[in-house]
Amino acid sequence: MLDLDRHFCFAVYSTAHMFNRFYRPLLDELRLTYPQYLVLVVLWREGGQSVSQLAARLKLETSTLTPMLKRLEKTGYVSRTRGTRDERVVTIDLTEAGREAAAQAPPINAAVAEAIGEPTEEREALQAALLRIRDRLEAAIG
Repeated sequence: MLDLDRHFCFAVYSTAHMFNRFYRPLLDELRLTYPQYLVLVVLWREGGQSVSQLAARLKLETSTLTPMLKRLEKTGYVSRTRGTRDERVVTIDLTEAGREAAAQAPPINAAVAEAIGEPTEEREALQAALLRIRDRLEAAIG
């Protein structure tokens, strides 16, 4: 257990770090960080939603997500609207620029798949296993 490379969590952590480094130049052109890109991915697929819905979907705290959404609003990719019934509810929607940025996603995804270098079936099996582990950890936390 004293060998760092035998720690399962380190393998996941260091791989996630490498993903962030790999994505950085791909997302620089869009002026996005990887977490901001994930917000856009959710909005491209699922449409506008409240901050709390986005936070749940991304497995983030709203206090972590809110500053990120403010930065996305400043870059012109999203709009934030306070609810008329309840001002505490803030809805996030894509702007035209945010919708147009979706055209950049396929080349990014292709570059990631190529860099990973595993066949599609193996990538999908690994992803499914990681999601199961994530969900079990989430359940263990409570």
